[in-house]
Amino acid sequence: MSDYTRIADAITFIASRVERQPSLEEIAAHVHLSPFHFQRLFSRWAGVTPKRYLQVLTLERAKSLLHESRSLLEVADTLGLSSGSRLYDHFVQLEAVTPGEYKQQGAGLVIEHGVHDTPFGQAFVALTPRGVCNFSFLDNKAQDAPLAALTRSWPEAELRESPSRTQGVINTMFDGAKAPDRPISLHVSGTNFQISVWRALLQIPPARVVSYAQVASAIGNPRAARAVGLAVGANPVAFMIPCHRVIQQNGKLGGYHWGETRKQAIHAWEAARYE
Repeated sequence: MSDYTRIADAITFIASRVERQPSLEEIAAHVHLSPFHFQRLFSRWAGVTPKRYLQVLTLERAKSLLHESRSLLEVADTLGLSSGSRLYDHFVQLEAVTPGEYKQQGAGLVIEHGVHDTPFGQAFVALTPRGVCNFSFLDNKAQDAPLAALTRSWPEAELRESPSRTQGVINTMFDGAKAPDRPISLHVSGTNFQISVWRALLQIPPARVVSYAQVASAIGNPRAARAVGLAVGANPVAFMIPCHRVIQQNGKLGGYHWGETRKQAIHAWEAARYE
């Protein structure tokens, strides 16, 4: 069993009992570890103790973050001025697939892909010469599902397994000890509306959240909260386009394409590093 699998099991247990505030001993027993070993494993993975993680999960904290959120456009103007920490999202550049590229459906294009371990389980990564075109968490699935989706999106492209090339994406996104030497480029296909939503998501700082309505307002379409939700769900690049930072107006996390437990885990991981 991987560390993330065990941590995910613990997170599910904690989340279902937040009101009771389960003890360290209870959580450790659930995942069949001693309290000492569980606390050490959890702290090594998340950077915070299980007790701190319980605080991250509370609805009150989420509501407070939503209340504190300014407009995304205002946040974008001040990014990087208040902290020396590496805000990896702002080393990400998003490039939309051009109409010509879309029409060619990947003809003459080589897309390299690989599967890698991350703090949140295994992930499938795919790269075109212009950037990351897919990043999907696998759970217990084989890489066939994202590979099939990639084939549907780029039917004329040559798909080449090349984990040595895609490993660099993982290193940049998850190795906090190394500052990236250049921005990561994303090469994604979407409607104009989807692209505008995804660009807005890149402006949300780590360990902060906004509502679907706030995103809609930020892109100049305040009545489009429902459509924003659909665009968030269609995000082809998990984690890098941080759709996990969009939550419901009432403070609840809401759904997540790659599972609510993983969304909770990412929130805890970011809170440990950026708050």
